Amino acid sequence: MPEDIKALKQDLTRRMDSTMDLLKKEFQGLRTSRPSPALLEPIRVVAYGGEVPLSQVANVQVGGPGLLVVQVWDKSVVKSVEIGIRDSGLNLNPQTEGQSIRVPLPPLTQERRNELIKTAQKYTEGAKVAIRGVRRDGMEQVKAQEKDKKAPISQDDSKKWQEEVQKLTDQYIKNVEAALADKEKDIRTV
Repeated sequence: MPEDIKALKQDLTRRMDSTMDLLKKEFQGLRTSRPSPALLEPIRVVAYGGEVPLSQVANVQVGGPGLLVVQVWDKSVVKSVEIGIRDSGLNLNPQTEGQSIRVPLPPLTQERRNELIKTAQKYTEGAKVAIRGVRRDGMEQVKAQEKDKKAPISQDDSKKWQEEVQKLTDQYIKNVEAALADKEKDIRTV
């Protein structure tokens, strides 16, 4: 396999890996039956004259089954953190105790589980679209190489390269679908 296709595959793999990483991070924010500090990662709070991620003003830990504990570093932003958690759309009711905020996680109802699965499916579809976009870029690069005046490749090589790009894409689509199946199973587990 020529160096050009190796470099192309490495670039496409890197880009598809970053899409998978993003999908996994989005999945971490979806609540399951087990508490996870990642649940609160997307929350932004008003502090220091602007909006900042929760992780820049507090530490989040699992405080036991069904409980997260947020340890706020600066007393002046405790109320903002509490409001940010309450208004996050995660249906959480934080309880403040000094600079510590306890966040009990109520049991998931079947309706809420179904909503989480739909959200996971939406994230998955976004990842598939991103992977297909990477494939499209790869195919365009192969076709451009075929038409390149300085170092053209043959039509046979172009076809082989396009098949390689398609195989890579198919593998990542399968990985995305497997990740969704795992997340759905995790969400459905009571």
